[in-house]
Amino acid sequence: MYELLGSSVLDWFSATNVLLFVVVFALCFDFIKHRKPKNFPPGPPWSLPFVGDFLRINFTRMHLDLYEFAKKYGNIFSMNIFGPRAVFLNGTKMLKEAFVQNGENFADRPHFPIFEDAIGDNGVVASNGYAWKQQRRFALYTLKNFGLGKKSLEPSIQQECRCLNEAVGQERGKPFDPHWLVNNAVSNVICALVFGDRFEYSNAEFQSLLRLLNETVYLEASISVQIYNLVPWLMRHVPGPHLQVLTNWNKVVEFIRKKVEEHREDYDPSTARDYIDCFLAEMEKWQDDPAAGFNIKNLCVCTMDLFVAGTETTSSTLYWGLLYMINFPEIQKQVQEEIDRVVGSSRQPTVEDREKMPYTNAVIHETQRFGNIIPINVPRLSTKDTHVGGYIIPKGTMVFGSLTSVLFDETEWETPHSFNPAHFLDADGKFRRREAFLPFSIGKRVCLGEQLARMELFLFFTSLLQRFSFSPPEGEEPSLEFRLGATLCPKPYKLCAVPR
Repeated sequence: MYELLGSSVLDWFSATNVLLFVVVFALCFDFIKHRKPKNFPPGPPWSLPFVGDFLRINFTRMHLDLYEFAKKYGNIFSMNIFGPRAVFLNGTKMLKEAFVQNGENFADRPHFPIFEDAIGDNGVVASNGYAWKQQRRFALYTLKNFGLGKKSLEPSIQQECRCLNEAVGQERGKPFDPHWLVNNAVSNVICALVFGDRFEYSNAEFQSLLRLLNETVYLEASISVQIYNLVPWLMRHVPGPHLQVLTNWNKVVEFIRKKVEEHREDYDPSTARDYIDCFLAEMEKWQDDPAAGFNIKNLCVCTMDLFVAGTETTSSTLYWGLLYMINFPEIQKQVQEEIDRVVGSSRQPTVEDREKMPYTNAVIHETQRFGNIIPINVPRLSTKDTHVGGYIIPKGTMVFGSLTSVLFDETEWETPHSFNPAHFLDADGKFRRREAFLPFSIGKRVCLGEQLARMELFLFFTSLLQRFSFSPPEGEEPSLEFRLGATLCPKPYKLCAVPR
């Protein structure tokens, strides 16, 4: 009996020692892995094992929490949120020092397990190195050939403006949520460029796809997805929103794959109709260089990148713009007075009108600034040890450039926390450009659709306000509350659109 008891006690101590050893080893490993290198940007004095500073952040308002941390630790600080310690850059000067002056060193993207599982190392947004350079070059060249940033694209956007106005008019002044109409209209512009076709607002399949896309962009910022990126080997087997993100992306890619197959059936190398046709032609030219990424899988992901980026950001900005108009009716009235004076009511607004409409242009720019669609920006990865802001950012460090800190920089903007079109007007009422206006980011990864977005925002916004006056439903107080996902957009709201 004593022998059995002694054996049990020995086994217990042995198991306890093994467990203790494993815990101590894991803690030491975590400490060594995440300890700050020499001359690394400052940050919170202590972090929890494994989860780091994860619990310091409210992911429903992460951009605002990081904005407050910058006030405490300075315009360059570090935190351990997404696994390895990351660096956060704040303010116009700091972002330009890193992404412009040292742009080549911050041209790469970090690898997130959830995106690797969804799309691999493909696309224009998440890829790196040689493949990324070839795909970005090709996308820019191709879209420019189809009118990106040129007057030749204007008629197709104007046509979509007419379709949107007609759809809004069918609401007959009754309360409705403009989100999906605006979403569909904006999406049709990029669809025409990449698919060679547009989709009717009554198209149930396409409406379902847009809702799926919107849901996915929102879920990407969920805690569940962040935990997936920390411990993917575990989260792949745990139900939750993170798995829905993977499912949704697969559905979007499958939709695009069908479009690609349709193109291949009637593909004519002598007549390129859109981005997909051009990519198919390029595949033949790059057969001997597979590293460039010209293959069917990458075609689907690159097309998805253009489709998503060309839809979500611009439509969210317009969604904010209409919300600001019902919140600030006096600003709406001034915009309409300028439209009436410059454009009138008998013709559609054109891009050429923009130079004669400084107030409307200022309101659109202020909508982009105050709406702050991409508040934290897509992260970069340092490709070599780089001096920034007096500190060293080691090779392989994830770097975030806070656009919130730029667009709300108290040293750059007169009233940063108020919606104020005067930020973009000089003393004579003429439009003025601002150095701290960087909604499209800067550097090697600047948004390649910037020119298209600027054209769309002006034409859609002026066309809507030319035809309608917008107001909140009777008895309702409009709210500026936001919903944070991969983008920052308003919470759903309703308005009334009364023909002028």
